[in-house]
Amino acid sequence: MLPVKRFIDFVAQNTLFQPGTKVLVAVSGGIDSVLMAHLFKSAGYYFGIAHCNFMLRGDEANADQKFTRQLAAQLGVSFHTTNFDTKTYAADNKISIQMAARDLRYRWFNQLCQTAGYEAIALAHHQNDTIETILLNLTRGTGIAGLHGILPKNGNLVRPLLFLTRDEIGEIVRTEGLAFVEDSSNASVKYARNKLRHQVIPLLKELNPSLESTFENNLRNFRELEQLLEERVESLRNEILVQHQGEIHISINAIKKISPRRLLLFKLLQPFGFIDNVVDDLLTVLDKHAGRIFESGSHTLVVDRGTLIIAAKKTNTPDAVLINEGTHFVNYQHYKLTVLHDDSPLIVKDNPLAVSVDAEKLTYPLTLRAWQQGDYFYPLGMKTRQKLSDFFIHQKVPLHKKSEVPVLVNANGDIIWLGGYRPDERYKVDKNTKKVTIFELIKL
Repeated sequence: MLPVKRFIDFVAQNTLFQPGTKVLVAVSGGIDSVLMAHLFKSAGYYFGIAHCNFMLRGDEANADQKFTRQLAAQLGVSFHTTNFDTKTYAADNKISIQMAARDLRYRWFNQLCQTAGYEAIALAHHQNDTIETILLNLTRGTGIAGLHGILPKNGNLVRPLLFLTRDEIGEIVRTEGLAFVEDSSNASVKYARNKLRHQVIPLLKELNPSLESTFENNLRNFRELEQLLEERVESLRNEILVQHQGEIHISINAIKKISPRRLLLFKLLQPFGFIDNVVDDLLTVLDKHAGRIFESGSHTLVVDRGTLIIAAKKTNTPDAVLINEGTHFVNYQHYKLTVLHDDSPLIVKDNPLAVSVDAEKLTYPLTLRAWQQGDYFYPLGMKTRQKLSDFFIHQKVPLHKKSEVPVLVNANGDIIWLGGYRPDERYKVDKNTKKVTIFELIKL
């Protein structure tokens, strides 16, 4: 007899979907998904069947597609199917066949939800799939999130067979005489998951015949521990992460007070793309290396005199802007640069965002740009040149802020002014100056 009551109870207990929800049931034709389709029908849920042909197994895949079409007709529900050129997609995107199939499948499922009004996508994972997932995560390296296994619900994905083991599914299908198809690739041990399924888990079951039950209890504990951790991290995030002009600042003293420090700091930095190895390195330099910078794919983290500064990476170097003779203003990044010409040798004081220079030494067009490796100038008051990289260090300019400093460059390549910091000694106004040009940066 089909376990319809257990099925309905599991759906309700995990709030997978409401009885009137239109659900897209993913059916490969294999034993698990076939049972799931029959349970949906017997429970009276509103559903349609979706089947993907990845065109990897020739006639066998076509036969699976034909079988699922007939199953949908037998159950009297809508049927959706599509063919994917999986090998070409994998080659074009430089990913594995398995990842390609996953990407194509879920993208198509979500498109069906939008076009056909489905509100949930049902997948036929069971308890043994969860065990395999946890073991895979452990062998590859995982945080606590990797120990909770496959969740019953994740967004619009629902897994209503997680109350059953593989052996239970096999017994039910045989008892009920339900037809299904065998995927020959499931027997191959060239895939990591199949190696676990056919070679590792049978050995574990020799040690513990109640392996599925033990894992089910462990999973419950892991999920509750994960919930406690997430609540602690969220509370900590509100306490010590400070928004400051588009950046995140974290006090190093605050980090030293948290425990367990490594785990909690990793969880705080994880949303910014930093991995656990970075956290290990960071913890060794908290008191030692101001100016040390770490990078993730999306962010930079700077250790800056008692504070960690996290900023999103800029995707591109800002475009240079030309300033022609007679130009009165230009826009550059988040600044407006105004240009004023005066016949008197006026010296601007007490405003780091403005400078007066000897107009006769200017050769147009000028350029306003970001700093570049190898740039140097003669800082006002100095007779020797200095690299901009060294100047930034002396001025304690955070590494991730250097590219935001506007650099005004003469047509001959000389740097005239580091906007907001220092003009060049060679272009200063002196007793021989007859005309000045005044540049002023105004923040937009």
